[in-house]
Amino acid sequence: MNVGRAKEILESADMINVTYDGTPVIIQNIDETTRMARIYSRQDPENERDVPVLNLIEE
Repeated sequence: MNVGRAKEILESADMINVTYDGTPVIIQNIDETTRMARIYSRQDPENERDVPVLNLIEE
């Protein structure tokens, strides 16, 4: 996924399905400079992590 699309998903009122490494995730924040996304799993919302935006997949 590119940074522009990740920002659109983040700002959207709709629930758009995104996965990281096969796991459904929620995008919490995007850092355009580093091209990293702060995400968390729907099953484990306490476990936040930063991952490359390029590794996110829109379902």
